[in-house]
Amino acid sequence: MTADAAFKSDFLHTLQERGFIHQITHPEELDQAASKGPIAAYIGFDATAPSLHVGSLIQIMMLRRLQQAGHKPIVLMGGGTTKVGDPTGKDEARKLLSEADIQANIASIRTVFAKFLTFGDGPTDAVMVDNDEWLSQFGYVQFLRDYGVHFTINRMLSFDSVKLRLEREQPMTFLEFNYMLMQSVDFLELSRSRAAVLQMGGSDQWGNILNGVELIRRVDQKPAFGLTTPLLSTASGAKMGKTAQGAVWLNADMRSPYDYWQFWRNAEDADVGRFLRLFTDLPLDRIAELEALRGAQINDAKKVLADETTTMLHGAEAAKAAREAAEKAFEQGALSADLPTVEIAASVLAEGVALAVLATDIGLTASRGEARRLAQGGGLRLNDAQEKDGDRVITPADLVDGVVKLSQGKKKIVLVKPV
Repeated sequence: MTADAAFKSDFLHTLQERGFIHQITHPEELDQAASKGPIAAYIGFDATAPSLHVGSLIQIMMLRRLQQAGHKPIVLMGGGTTKVGDPTGKDEARKLLSEADIQANIASIRTVFAKFLTFGDGPTDAVMVDNDEWLSQFGYVQFLRDYGVHFTINRMLSFDSVKLRLEREQPMTFLEFNYMLMQSVDFLELSRSRAAVLQMGGSDQWGNILNGVELIRRVDQKPAFGLTTPLLSTASGAKMGKTAQGAVWLNADMRSPYDYWQFWRNAEDADVGRFLRLFTDLPLDRIAELEALRGAQINDAKKVLADETTTMLHGAEAAKAAREAAEKAFEQGALSADLPTVEIAASVLAEGVALAVLATDIGLTASRGEARRLAQGGGLRLNDAQEKDGDRVITPADLVDGVVKLSQGKKKIVLVKPV
């Protein structure tokens, strides 16, 4: 059910007023539990890559809100479930990773959570656990006997993660079909070992979360709750965290603080208020002031958004350096060591390379055709000068201080350095 009533607990009240809540099971009962004292809640993250991306940030921020309200966050790393792969929203099975790859990804992802949560042994300190600890211990027959009896094929087929895949006539392996059982067992295990009463996630996880809630209430007769966030997209309908150049990763070695700052600085006007509520700790009255800005002044609000989000993830110094680099590049036309730099073979420049080819190769544009169209429309700059010919050949003669500066409009800039 959806929750639109006023909540008494600080946690649910904060989630509601900042726009985190999409659906909740047993909202009154959960609100009462969260009002009485610390509760433990968790969100699961599969380790399919060395870094999470911005699409996962709303979940990380929800754990942060949980801890800020005096409760205990549990970060569940899916060392076990990653071996299977979540079929939700997918048309084909995920590539199966090796044990070593999964553990390396978990170690890399782990560093991000410490930026948002306080870990420790206290009653409201965050903990990180790996579901491989229990999932890999089950024998197949034992797993079926203990848990298979609680799930019907009829109900499993009704969930969107399965139904939509089948409606698109895309095959689903029996391995993937087991994913929702494994996720339900995760909740049961955390309920027993960590006193977790709440699982949270994106709205696409609603069916999986419901299964866990029902399993705990049926098997152990204990309170269990589920809460989902809206699936995020930008005002223009684009998927949150995806750009023409790929995912907006949270690890600094996969996306620089400068590029991360620029991602938020380039938010659409209509998204600024919503993103400030979801992804920053700014008080709501301050957000209301920023959200009310109009015209060119909305850019000031976007800079605040970029400053706050980058400071939270990468630290104040990195955010300051990113902002100063952007202002030098776009407002003063100067070069900065903090600007994103792409190295190319010196021989490429020596032979000469077309602007459209170079812009695409370094990720400034998605295709050569797009680069040519942008150039023709005045959207590409070479060393701060507008260049309308996408086939204009760039050579070593175009180097300024050892680099070529390419810009797309006023939003993106890359330094090209021959080596």
